[in-house]
Amino acid sequence: MKYLIWDFDGTLGYREGGMWAATLFEILQQELPASPVTMEQLQPNLQAGFYWHAPETPHTAIVEAAQWWETLNQRFAHAYMAVGIDETVAWHMARRVREVYPALPHWRLFADTLPVLDRLTDLGWMHIILTNHVPEFPTIFQHLGLTSRFAAVFNSAQTGYEKPHLQAFRKVLDFIGKPEAVWMIGDSYTADVLGAEAVGIPGILVRKPHIGAKYCCEALSQVEGIVGRGVALPQGARYDPSIQ
Repeated sequence: MKYLIWDFDGTLGYREGGMWAATLFEILQQELPASPVTMEQLQPNLQAGFYWHAPETPHTAIVEAAQWWETLNQRFAHAYMAVGIDETVAWHMARRVREVYPALPHWRLFADTLPVLDRLTDLGWMHIILTNHVPEFPTIFQHLGLTSRFAAVFNSAQTGYEKPHLQAFRKVLDFIGKPEAVWMIGDSYTADVLGAEAVGIPGILVRKPHIGAKYCCEALSQVEGIVGRGVALPQGARYDPSIQ
């Protein structure tokens, strides 16, 4: 079988209106509509403290969604308090992020996502998701009509490994065995391309150019032209599960 491993955020879909800073600002406007605090003021305090900011550290002991969110609530509360919000109010708003961020009306697919996925399926490719995401991602995934198009979903909130951790990719490779061909496709040079290459998978960088990317395309429609060349891995190499 031939497999394409896809990132989600920024690759296949996105959260309309923005991500974490936008979510905190939305909640702030609901709870304290007279507050002069701007989204730009919240942003600097959200540059660290998320699981994917320390991908070298697995979080496999966190097995419940409530545990996963409670760790981040500390970061959200800190972001609010850093701009002068009362501590009690800050914690109340921080705990609302779990409700607001994954709310289904916010989530969208890029216009080219479904046509490209279906075209590649017709060409014999199987699809897998490998994403750093929230515990509620499976619900978002289903809501967007992706479930029937993918053979499996590997989400860091469930596996405990954030890309580019090698184990995030190895879990996928354990699932697919020894494929005829396999590629990773994503919008992060570090998490998707370098992470995949570290275990012998070629990575295609989409939507965001980077001088270091061997395979890069602005639109998903260009992916077919790369994977259709008959090159399974760079320089003719084959995937080797023994690579450490």
